[in-house]
Amino acid sequence: MSEVRLERFRWWHIDEVLSIEADLFGAEQWSPAMFWNELANGHHYLVATDADGSVLGYAGLAAAPPDETWVQNIAVRRDAQRRGLGRALLEALLAEVARRGARSVLLEVAADNAPAQRLYATYGFEPIGVRRGYYQPSNTDALVMQRNED
Repeated sequence: MSEVRLERFRWWHIDEVLSIEADLFGAEQWSPAMFWNELANGHHYLVATDADGSVLGYAGLAAAPPDETWVQNIAVRRDAQRRGLGRALLEALLAEVARRGARSVLLEVAADNAPAQRLYATYGFEPIGVRRGYYQPSNTDALVMQRNED
């Protein structure tokens, strides 16, 4: 992972993030307004950039005071996958969870995304429920996973 930096996700990263969203998530991608809303609400978002400043991946965390947090998304550009970027982004989000003193971190992951589920399980996330038909328009179920920070 040479020359990769994690930095604060800023408005000027949105266009690059949207191209990653389109490639990875197709019809279920987030809209520009969804990212603008996340940033406007002060949620903790990071981008992973290469030496040229190009966005390789991104991740977001929302706090639900007093002690709950939600991983909003973690995504890595296809040509940058399998290099530890998803793991680095997740670790950075978990460090923010600890910094905030949150007791619980939750996330939703597509029920058919076994690689992501394995990554989350490595970090102590356990399945606690299913949201039927959560991802639209594919009607894919979401597995809700939780990690307690006790």
